[in-house]
Amino acid sequence: MAIFAIGDLHLSLGTDKPMDVFPGWEGYLPKLEANWRRLIAPEDTVLLAGDTSWAMNLNDTRADFAFIQSLPGQKWLIKGNHDYWWTTTRKMETFLAANGFDSLHILHNNACLVGDTALCGTRGWPFDDAAAQGEKLMAREAGRLRMSLQAAGDAPHKIAFLHYPPVFPGACAEELVAVLHEFGVTECYYGHLHGKSIHYARQGVADGITYRLISADGLGFCPCKIG
Repeated sequence: MAIFAIGDLHLSLGTDKPMDVFPGWEGYLPKLEANWRRLIAPEDTVLLAGDTSWAMNLNDTRADFAFIQSLPGQKWLIKGNHDYWWTTTRKMETFLAANGFDSLHILHNNACLVGDTALCGTRGWPFDDAAAQGEKLMAREAGRLRMSLQAAGDAPHKIAFLHYPPVFPGACAEELVAVLHEFGVTECYYGHLHGKSIHYARQGVADGITYRLISADGLGFCPCKIG
């Protein structure tokens, strides 16, 4: 039972917003599918780190979710800044069940246990948003990350996933990083960064936590094996 992760699939099979128009994304979907099927088995778990679908509402995700459903593995989704279809957990779980998307699950204020490893996470927020609303949203996301890690219970190994980067060279989202240290997290994966921004991603060990960027183009559209 291996664990993989990838973020920012930006699927648009049910809407007209193709990513192929951006440099580096040409023909990305066949690449993604080929790499996924080559690496991932039905018993594996895949964490999708936000910005999964360009759909504007839940009903319009059907084509994108059907594509994900067709791929091997159990998939757990966290929210990204472009997941406009995201609604309450209850509504999303009802939608997934009604459409037979039984390999898709929502990671929101909860945790996914794979053996003795707990996968935890939330969207996060840009740490350079100093506005009052930004501070409020950051505090809320820190609370959700804490709830997710608490839901992991006594799992000896807790891994955190965020959509927004919690660190940049010389700066960090202090509220989120403090929660990671509070629960003894030593691995944190994040997405959101694309194109030239990939070069500015903080990767490697910082204050005892290993960070890695897992946006789709940052990984060459190849899911990353965790651990």
